[in-house]
Amino acid sequence: MSREANSVTVNWTPARAQYEQDGYVVFQNVLDAELVAEGRAHVDWLQARHPNLRPEQLGHWLVTHDAFWVRLVSDDRLLDIAEQFIGPNIALFASHYICKPPYDGQPVLWHQDGSYWPLTPMEVVTLWLAIDDSVPENGCMRVIPRTQHESLRELKQRKDIANVLESGMDESLVDESKAVDVVVRAGGVSVHHPNIIHGSNANTSPVWRRGLTIRYIPTTTQIGGLKPGERQPSAFLLRGAEVSGLNDYNSWPAYDPAHSMPFRGCEAWK
Repeated sequence: MSREANSVTVNWTPARAQYEQDGYVVFQNVLDAELVAEGRAHVDWLQARHPNLRPEQLGHWLVTHDAFWVRLVSDDRLLDIAEQFIGPNIALFASHYICKPPYDGQPVLWHQDGSYWPLTPMEVVTLWLAIDDSVPENGCMRVIPRTQHESLRELKQRKDIANVLESGMDESLVDESKAVDVVVRAGGVSVHHPNIIHGSNANTSPVWRRGLTIRYIPTTTQIGGLKPGERQPSAFLLRGAEVSGLNDYNSWPAYDPAHSMPFRGCEAWK
């Protein structure tokens, strides 16, 4: 496999302290503008290939053979951040573009990510990568700080209003007066805990809000919920060593224009 060598320079101590205290932290200016522009082009490419999917629903089942997607989530600048929260042996569990179109972007109802995931133990961190500026006007993520210490709650199906996950937690358990808007500029990332209560409003603005969720796990976390012989379509070993016999990872995809858009360095990608 081949990729550019990049790194991110951060004072990690206060960042980890905020994450431990509040359940989330933001890093601005992580990725370069050219790679972010490729992320926007990737969304366009995926939408052209999957016109039946709303742009909020470009999910992990599309990752397996997509060289650009794997190139993006394996960028050393993102892995350097993930390593601070889960250690040096890193795998991808899932990744999902949630892209809210102008005027018609769906909300994400209040929820805790871990309630959806068959992971044992629940050691996982989400990096939310902003492909556009993510601000209150276009439906940025909102969190209830310090709720990462709460137990995971049962989710309820919600089809009474259009929403990305078609589910959410009991809203009587959410003190929305404590909600904080998580503003992330294009190329930045927010990091959040699997138990923190969060959601986002609809995008009724005239601009896009494109973002990529990246769910990193330490290789000591087992991915469950699979049938015998079945493999998580977005499971990749990204850094360090795997634990023998625990998870079945996909091979990194070679660049193939039938399965991936062209991207910077694709000729050397192996």
